[in-house]
Amino acid sequence: MYLFFNNLIIVCKHLTILAVKFNVMKQFKYFFFSILFLVFTYNASASIGDDWGQTGHRTVGKIAERYLKPSVRKKIEKLLNGERLALVSTFADEIKSDKRYRKFGTWHYVNMPFGVKYEDSKKNPKGDLITGILKCEEVLLDGHASKEDKVFYLKLLVHLIGDLHQPMHVGRAEDKGGNTIQLQWFGRGTNLHRLWDSDMINQYQMTYTELSENTTKLSKHAVKYLQQGSIVDWANETQTYAIKAYASVKPGEKLSYRYMYDNFALVRSQLQKGGVRLAKILNDIFS
Repeated sequence: MYLFFNNLIIVCKHLTILAVKFNVMKQFKYFFFSILFLVFTYNASASIGDDWGQTGHRTVGKIAERYLKPSVRKKIEKLLNGERLALVSTFADEIKSDKRYRKFGTWHYVNMPFGVKYEDSKKNPKGDLITGILKCEEVLLDGHASKEDKVFYLKLLVHLIGDLHQPMHVGRAEDKGGNTIQLQWFGRGTNLHRLWDSDMINQYQMTYTELSENTTKLSKHAVKYLQQGSIVDWANETQTYAIKAYASVKPGEKLSYRYMYDNFALVRSQLQKGGVRLAKILNDIFS
């Protein structure tokens, strides 16, 4: 990014000279500020962590494919016209900029007071991560639902199961799942939510394919154990990790290698759980 801005400055200097020479400074100003707007808009959007980030979600999708029944894999590939789960896993984030899909915004998270289970917590009237997942399952199991709807809700489901295993998506409402807890990560500003969404994953510098291929080897018994329980059980489990994540930092704290050493194993474990459990849900739906 530094090199990009450095080159941008050089180009603008040359363009300024030409603009003065040919007396088109007014037109150049419009061009210059338009470029700056696009650059900073892109930079701002690129720095916002969200829902495991692209790498995390794609890892969950890639892992899930490994545990799909062959017949289920074929049905899903047909429904998605050959697209893979890793590709569609980021769809729910991509549609956030479209006003038509704003009602799905609350589906990405669920907030409940620490120590209170989902079933005992106050529910968001606009819906939450749990109700979103259940709605996706309902549509996919509906024999009268259109193919278009099934594709849409399948893509959402792949994403939401990933969110369900990101601790900060089962965080506290008062700090927006850790978004308002400011931290330093290797000398750069971040927040607790983004730290768990993408900062640690990006620091590890593995592609989603590499992360999915380098998971803990699970026996059939271990897979069945991880797949036990319901969506609500898994949300309650993730909350226990959220509590630990909150306790692992102090606002403004400077974090680096030690934090990675202490916490990245949990990130990898949650990505693997998300993939294994996503496969379970899809096998149940499409079998």
